[in-house]
Amino acid sequence: MPDRFDFLVLGSGAAGLSFALAVADHGTVAVVTKKESAESNTNYAQGGIAAVMDSADSIENHVQDTLVAGAGLCDEEVVRAIVSEGPLRIEELRRRGASFSEDAGRLHLGREGGHSAHRIVHAADATGREVEHTLLEQVKTHPNIRVYEYHFALELITEHHLGLHVTRVRPDIRCYGAYVLDERSDRVLRILARVTMLATGGAGRIYLHTTNPAIATGDGVAMAYRAKARIANMEFVQFHPTSLFHPDGDSFLISEAVRGHGAILLNKAGERFMPSYDDRCELAPRDIVARAIDDQLKSRGDDYVLLDISHRPKAEIEEHFPNIRAKCSSLGIDISSEPIPVVPAAHYMCGGVVTGLDARTSIRGLLACGEVTYTGLHGANRLASNSLLEALVLGRRAVTSAVEDARDSGFQADVPEWDDSGTSNPTEWVLVSHNRDELRRVMWDYVGIVRSMHRLSRAQRRTRLLYEETEEFYRKSRVSAELCELRNMIVVSYLVIRSAEMRRESRGLHFMSDYPHPVEAERRPTFI
Repeated sequence: MPDRFDFLVLGSGAAGLSFALAVADHGTVAVVTKKESAESNTNYAQGGIAAVMDSADSIENHVQDTLVAGAGLCDEEVVRAIVSEGPLRIEELRRRGASFSEDAGRLHLGREGGHSAHRIVHAADATGREVEHTLLEQVKTHPNIRVYEYHFALELITEHHLGLHVTRVRPDIRCYGAYVLDERSDRVLRILARVTMLATGGAGRIYLHTTNPAIATGDGVAMAYRAKARIANMEFVQFHPTSLFHPDGDSFLISEAVRGHGAILLNKAGERFMPSYDDRCELAPRDIVARAIDDQLKSRGDDYVLLDISHRPKAEIEEHFPNIRAKCSSLGIDISSEPIPVVPAAHYMCGGVVTGLDARTSIRGLLACGEVTYTGLHGANRLASNSLLEALVLGRRAVTSAVEDARDSGFQADVPEWDDSGTSNPTEWVLVSHNRDELRRVMWDYVGIVRSMHRLSRAQRRTRLLYEETEEFYRKSRVSAELCELRNMIVVSYLVIRSAEMRRESRGLHFMSDYPHPVEAERRPTFI
């Protein structure tokens, strides 16, 4: 494997792949992904891409919907820029071969919670899969791009690895590439790059219940934090209100589009409850719906609620939600004749590595886009289907920054090889599995939909112990993906807890029982 590329992309979701395709015209590109290249949060995104594609809609309406959902913490300049470029990115995907659902020869536009118009471009209920497939097919055949599957990014290479003791955020830190574990050969590779793109996705797996795939362990945020990048708004974790409640369902996502298509929420007594919480009922933003369900579960002592779309025509359900119908059917649930048992689950991280519209981070030579970032688009709560929009727009915008930065950057000559002297193959793997399970339970119980200072304090103490045990184990052991994922999950959990402790109010996705109302003085990002 070559150890030098003009551009190194960590991650293979919509953000990383769209960037790789565009930047490949300007140099060599390595795409590193820790599992199969199609395994990403993008691939599991059911709902769609929010974009103004109808003359009855407007950019201004989309902007205002985003600002309202963001609860006062969106950067309006960023919102306008990303929303305005949405239609261009949809057309670019269509030119690349993406096939979206149509009605009478025109795009079929869905509607989801928080949106004032039908503007969700989708491919039935498997939009992410369509986007991922379209981009990946072209990435794999591009002569300037090499894809490395089952390669786990361990650390960003910075001055720290050149002997400089970096203890804080500072403007002279530069990224020179990454150390990457080839899981098949069990060797750590040193990959140097003029520019590194961090597009590693989210961190839903820090929670016991999540709609995210197993890869979503927060690796990018953790690596960037250890490299002393600026991080923001990690307290804002979006819980999807409706994941499938079934022992074999693995928190399978029941798309918001189902509610957008007329489904209603019932408690186990068969009572519709959303009108009691919000005038928008089932189409209220996700944080409101998730808290309403959480309240129903806690006040009634139930373990799930019911999502009912059975009043819609069966043919219509099968046309719009074939994958959801098939998954439920495989578990003995016929959604055309009975309601779906659902619970909230961790779904999307609104905070992350701080970037601007140019995708640059506080570390020179390091760009970031997608769910790993904080750009200011989402604020305190993500508007449905704005995530793929952000990934596509910023992935494309990042090309200008990457080309400029690569022009001014060479390859660092004296980067050492990975040093694993004094380590051995671990024998007590039970520590990794036990600490991982304990961490996810702690985060679910104490840092979930409703928080308190008491709960956060308990979570802080327990994660500190997990951190100390895991770091001691790490120092003695040869690296593995499982061990490094656990380290990353602990780091991200710490960032979520610390950020939540710093915000003494309730806003958007962050609800504190001690401080149940928004506080104007707290209306600012949380930086770490």
